[in-house]
Amino acid sequence: MTPADETPDKATDGAPSLEDRLRRLEEIVRSLESNDLELDGALALFEEGVEHVRSAEDTLKNAELRVEELLGPLEELTTQPLEDEEDES
Repeated sequence: MTPADETPDKATDGAPSLEDRLRRLEEIVRSLESNDLELDGALALFEEGVEHVRSAEDTLKNAELRVEELLGPLEELTTQPLEDEEDES
């Protein structure tokens, strides 16, 4: 598969992407708030929503770990004034 064939909304293993999960969670919330569901249907949607939330949390944790690996330990990061700010002092 070439990079052009890959879409940003699809995870590489065929699972829904974070964005897909968030969209589905919004749909679930709207359905649950509509009060048009029977108890069994509402529980099934709630269970699906919990699975999406847990998976989204895992995705975000993995992304955070990747960023930390790329940046290195946070204590190594320092700020420096811009050259213009130094000249104004």
